[in-house]
Amino acid sequence: MKINWNSKYTTISVYTILTFTVCIFIYAVIFNFTVVGDFIKKLMSILAPITWGIVIAYLVNPILKWFERHVKKITEKNKPHFRLTRVISLFLAMTIFLAFIAALGAIIMPQVIESITTIINNFSTYINNIEKWIDSLLVKYPEVLTVVSKQFDSIENAIMEFANNIAPKLGGIMVKITDSTLSFIIMLKDIFIGIIVAIYLLYGKEHFQAQMKKMVYGILPSKTTETILRVCAQTNTSISGFISGKIVDSIIIGCLCFVCMTVMKFDFIVLISVIVGVTNIIPFFGPFIGAIPSALLLLVAAPRQVIPFLILILIIQQLDGNVIGPKILGQTTGISAFWVLFSILIGGGLFGFAGMVLGVPIFAVLYSLLNEFIAYRLESKNMSSDTKDYLPESSRQIPAEKKEVKAKKVQKKK
Repeated sequence: MKINWNSKYTTISVYTILTFTVCIFIYAVIFNFTVVGDFIKKLMSILAPITWGIVIAYLVNPILKWFERHVKKITEKNKPHFRLTRVISLFLAMTIFLAFIAALGAIIMPQVIESITTIINNFSTYINNIEKWIDSLLVKYPEVLTVVSKQFDSIENAIMEFANNIAPKLGGIMVKITDSTLSFIIMLKDIFIGIIVAIYLLYGKEHFQAQMKKMVYGILPSKTTETILRVCAQTNTSISGFISGKIVDSIIIGCLCFVCMTVMKFDFIVLISVIVGVTNIIPFFGPFIGAIPSALLLLVAAPRQVIPFLILILIIQQLDGNVIGPKILGQTTGISAFWVLFSILIGGGLFGFAGMVLGVPIFAVLYSLLNEFIAYRLESKNMSSDTKDYLPESSRQIPAEKKEVKAKKVQKKK
């Protein structure tokens, strides 16, 4: 039996089957979310070297472009030498990138190691400092001692219960520490492979782009292909801007923390600044996550510095979350500060850490596409697509009134 694909009922049947299939897929994902999540985590771990390679390629690509513009003037005086220009530029760009990472490590790591060694060597001294600090608090505030003595039995029972509960878990904690160490080694391996992947991606980026275009043009209709390519271009711009912007933001926060701690004469300045700067890559909550181990270090070494340090971190977090971060990321992704905050909150609430990191660039693309769609719909109705035209009358009259006042002042001066 020959199917008439132009028939109205055939079209309805196909759409019904597709809708039913999509509903089944959504149902399966929702009610088997744990299985789907485990599969995604396993897939992400397998693709980790590729992910690192893409991130490194994004970071090195601007350096590569700069070198290509200048190397081209030397290698292509008489005739084009694209491969020679690309090889020389890629070598110089990767050398600069790796040298910067090595120099950063050479500056920071010795001081970090020195701080850790100091903590280990002076641990008994730090314990005595804590005891003296507690004794001084009890002398200044004797009512605390009264409260503690009244609640001694309950506190003792709570401590014993905590000790009994934590003892069986020590083996599990050691296993987690071992797993964390192994994960760190695997991450270093993934980064090393990622550098090789980045070199391949940067060397043949035009070829890979052409292959993707060829595949999309061959599978999909032309209009759909143009839309997909445009979305991909917007996504590329948004993600590259977000990555570079977030790195700049983290460097600024780390330097700001270093300067403030130096002025306030805290201990372990370099170590804590590195922790705060690195964890700041996590949107919003990064400084707090970095503050926890940092505050513990200060609590052991210099208890009196803990509260001022926490106040400092709170101020830095507010400054970064409301001013520096949204300003930098808003400029690099093309969306306002409010929508940066909105996308991080929604992405983190739905997809956790990955959603917090990728929420901003993904939302920037969706925001741009939605703006284009709304503008298209308004233009089809012969309506303005300018947001200012939809402001209240009073708001639109304010600029005009200001202009009239300025004009009157100019006339008076004349």
